[in-house]
Amino acid sequence: MYAIIKTGGKQYKVEKGVSLVVEKLKGVEAGQEVILREVLLLADGEKLTVGKPIIESARVVAKVVSQKRGPKVLVFKRKPKKGYKKLQGHRQYVTELEITGINT
Repeated sequence: MYAIIKTGGKQYKVEKGVSLVVEKLKGVEAGQEVILREVLLLADGEKLTVGKPIIESARVVAKVVSQKRGPKVLVFKRKPKKGYKKLQGHRQYVTELEITGINT
């Protein structure tokens, strides 16, 4: 059984026991359980349920493993012939989740 969920403006395919890194979830701490309600698709063997746009009764339960920062992304700006160079770094806050169950 797997599900397609939406969180942080992105879609993820999840199964029980899978770990994934999503955009930061506010108000949660490590070890806490979180319920993801935006389930777009459920697949259970041959049975496929597609939401319009979401499946109201479906829930994905996940455990928060950690809140951390992602890898550094470097932004380099340069103007030719002017000697202008600028290097800037950015690290996005992310939440690591472990899927504990998919409820239909």
